[in-house]
Amino acid sequence: MTAEAGLPDTLRDLPIWTPDAVELADLELLLGGVYQPLNGFLGSFDTAMVIAGGRLADGTPWPVPVTLAVPKELTSHERIVLQDPEGVPLAVLTVAEAWQDPTSQGWRLAGPLEALRSPAHGPFHRLRRRPDEIEPAQGPVLAVATREPLHRKQLGQLRQVAERLSAGVLVLVLLNGEHDEALVRALLAVRKELPEGARIVPVPLPARDDHERDVLLRSHVAAAYGATHLLAEEEAEGTAVPLVVPEPWAYDADVEVWRPVARIEPDHVQAELTPERLGELLDRGEPVPDWFTPPAVAAELAVARPPKFERGVTVFLTGLSGSGKSTIARGLADALVERGGRTVTLLDGDVVRRLLSAGLTFSRSDRDLNIRRIGYVAAEVTRHGGVAICAPIAPYAATRAEVRRMVAAAGDFVLVHVATPLEECERRDRKGLYAKARAGLIPEFTGISDPYEEPDDADLVLDTSRMEPDEAVARVLELMVAGGWVRPE
Repeated sequence: MTAEAGLPDTLRDLPIWTPDAVELADLELLLGGVYQPLNGFLGSFDTAMVIAGGRLADGTPWPVPVTLAVPKELTSHERIVLQDPEGVPLAVLTVAEAWQDPTSQGWRLAGPLEALRSPAHGPFHRLRRRPDEIEPAQGPVLAVATREPLHRKQLGQLRQVAERLSAGVLVLVLLNGEHDEALVRALLAVRKELPEGARIVPVPLPARDDHERDVLLRSHVAAAYGATHLLAEEEAEGTAVPLVVPEPWAYDADVEVWRPVARIEPDHVQAELTPERLGELLDRGEPVPDWFTPPAVAAELAVARPPKFERGVTVFLTGLSGSGKSTIARGLADALVERGGRTVTLLDGDVVRRLLSAGLTFSRSDRDLNIRRIGYVAAEVTRHGGVAICAPIAPYAATRAEVRRMVAAAGDFVLVHVATPLEECERRDRKGLYAKARAGLIPEFTGISDPYEEPDDADLVLDTSRMEPDEAVARVLELMVAGGWVRPE
């Protein structure tokens, strides 16, 4: 595929590629000068040195690999255009090296980047700033780089440290792709409780799996934005700016304020609200106490994590043809509609094939595409607070996992394995499909000439050869009631 509209004539014959979400975030930070001193994606030697010792090949400290994965057919080109998912060209990569990742065997491209335009940011784009768009501070700058709201404890600690350092405050909102808007709103809601002149800047920086390297990367980003110190929960070595660990704070139940633990009588220290306890309150729709967080933050937490009986959820039934998935799915949809209170969307395999996936074959690639389409629609239903009930065969574990990830970014996901034995499914065979598959008339038929990969992560396993349809539906309903997605009758 070659680049077309919106490009100079000299670039229109170049191949184009859309990086994944993490790579697009890295691309924005590379183009914006946030990933100093990098000017492009890393090659094989630099990547190996970073992984082994946290340094580039020339000895410059750098904590994480910043690489670009591409299909093999792009490795023969000298230049490629990188675009966002909407087809907007963002940059041109001049290929300095095409290399194969020894861990995944996937292909990577390395080389410097030429910016074509700034990414389109969507909500809160007015807050997104490059480091060169931030007016330099006249004194010390204390940065806090966070993927969580600032509650009363963190706000108190931040004010205390900033006062001690006589520093201005920079809040770097680390966007991670999930509930980003609610996080920005929660931090804007406490702007009046931050030191005067504090700045809030969203930065697209998805979390890394390695916590220590993630902290190091945060310090590099903070340094690029002019910070002289970074607030942190614990010490770490090799950071780009010094870390400042605040003294412990707690809630003094006697005078009803947060303050340093050293100033509180031991029997007056109130236990902090743990993340688990906070999650339980939100799941049940109970109020978050004012002593823990400002009401405006609590309101944004409830938006990002609504109570389970209002939260979107996908019930994904998988199993062989004839296992009873469709019967259970229709019965579950009817039962939920009868109870009321939830919007229900049924995505049954046969119906989807006639409409959403019309024209697809039964090849493995087309079957995977069919499941991805179902997953996309289910995720959108879930995102808007509905209940999506899906009943495809979905024989492959990797594709089911992909759907789980799509839905989990929007709400909750429940996997039901309808584990009716093949012999029973074949005995039912109302459509004659198994007979045709045995006769070789249907190639790649699940359970006969193509495998069914049984899930090992199912929330519920049902065998309809041992129960009536009503009982199977009741079992799924019980699971949804126990999980909090459906209110008890």
